[in-house]
Amino acid sequence: MREVDLAALESGLAEGAAVIDVRERDEYAQVRVPGVTNVPLSEFVARIDEIPTEGTVYVICAVGGRSLQAAQYLSGRGVDAVSVAGGTDGWARSGRPVESDA
Repeated sequence: MREVDLAALESGLAEGAAVIDVRERDEYAQVRVPGVTNVPLSEFVARIDEIPTEGTVYVICAVGGRSLQAAQYLSGRGVDAVSVAGGTDGWARSGRPVESDA
């Protein structure tokens, strides 16, 4: 399974890549990377048709565990999926911009 760092995610976002946040809805509402799409891991299989199959798909969670699972599942379906090491927690700690519903 491929894993990328936060700098690679930042580059991917700048290029318009798809980013799927697999954290649960309440986690997503609290803090998220701008421009990501929330497809919680608990709904992932049921909502698989919402996930792009073209280009690299970046998968993010809080720190990297759930995103590894989801990216592995997508890779098994032929999607070029990568997990973001450090996740949303690392993104926020690095001082990069975040969004929140709060």
